[in-house]
Amino acid sequence: MWWNKKREQAAQPPAGEARVTMTPPIPHRNAFLLMGLAGLVITLFGIAAMRDIFSAIFLALVLVICVHPVRRGLERRGVSRGISTLVVLVTVVLLLGGFVFLLIISFAQFATLLPDYLPEFETWANTIESWLSSLGVGQEQINAMLGSFNPADIVNAIGGFVSGLLGGAAGFISFAVILLTMLMLITFDSSYVPTVVAGIGRKRPEVATGLVRFADGVRRYMVATTGLGVAQGIINWIALALLGIPGAALWGMLSFLCSFIPNIGYFIALIPPLVFGALVGGWPMVVAVIVVYGVINAVIQSVIQPRIVGNAVSLSQSLTFASVLVWAIILGPMGAILAVPLTLLMRMLLVDTNPAIAWVLPALGEVDDAKREMSMIDAEAKVARMQRREEKKQEHATVRAEHTAEKAGKADDTAER
Repeated sequence: MWWNKKREQAAQPPAGEARVTMTPPIPHRNAFLLMGLAGLVITLFGIAAMRDIFSAIFLALVLVICVHPVRRGLERRGVSRGISTLVVLVTVVLLLGGFVFLLIISFAQFATLLPDYLPEFETWANTIESWLSSLGVGQEQINAMLGSFNPADIVNAIGGFVSGLLGGAAGFISFAVILLTMLMLITFDSSYVPTVVAGIGRKRPEVATGLVRFADGVRRYMVATTGLGVAQGIINWIALALLGIPGAALWGMLSFLCSFIPNIGYFIALIPPLVFGALVGGWPMVVAVIVVYGVINAVIQSVIQPRIVGNAVSLSQSLTFASVLVWAIILGPMGAILAVPLTLLMRMLLVDTNPAIAWVLPALGEVDDAKREMSMIDAEAKVARMQRREEKKQEHATVRAEHTAEKAGKADDTAER
């Protein structure tokens, strides 16, 4: 009928326009999204319920991944798998023991250092109280703000934490047992990893590629963070010692430990030197500490680390910051330290092994193609700006030439008259 012909003509694109192929919509897409989000929430609550076990297992996996090149190097040189496994296990235990030793020493030294400055803390509190009174703040409000601040309570709390840690609390012992057990088991099983991954690659190449990429990203990130954290801690130690900050070695050690927490760790490591700098040198020392830490952090974490890590950790800054907050809520302090490896694990499971949703990678942080496209756009915009400038110059030249010709014509008319 004639009305059907009109509908067919309206559905056809106009002549000269390209036909766009539309992907058919997925039926019940919103329901699937809601079910996926609900499953994710349930999974995260389950992980939070067994945070100690999950943290120990994942930390063991990360440590074994970091030292796996030691096994490959030994096996390439003809060392047997048994000896290579033993060397890897000893290396992992030494790294873990060194980290725990630094952590305990840091808390112990802080608990020892703080009582020596209790009078300075009290003087500082009195100064703040006088300043608030000069601003017109009532004594009741001042007592409410400063009444809960007692440096002695801080010392007692830290001392209790250290003594409980050294005395062997049940949680710490269970975590250590699970961690050491999983270290041994994962180290033994890692000898089969190359063969297993090769077998997976023959049947599911995208899964094998995702596994290899995950391991490479975790290794490069953790190794680079450890090396740069050591350098950052040593430089901060020297700089604080030159400034005369008490406990410079302790704050350098704290800077190294906090380097494993992206974005937030810098501010955590900055607070104690600021406090002790204010106690011994006032505001000029506070400004000096901020400048020193700012320069060191900017050079190491913003310039050097991206060049070393490269594209192994393709996560945007906003996603990295959000991951630290989310994993810290789920797993506690260990979640903040392992935030990037955990996010890489989630990306590998949900995105890297599923080619159908590879389009989401640029939103997660893989912006190489976007950078190239932006460079082309910027180059085209630059050429367009230069062309507009040339056109304006030609227009101005034409206007000037016409104006000059008009003046010359008027002069000739005047001379003839």
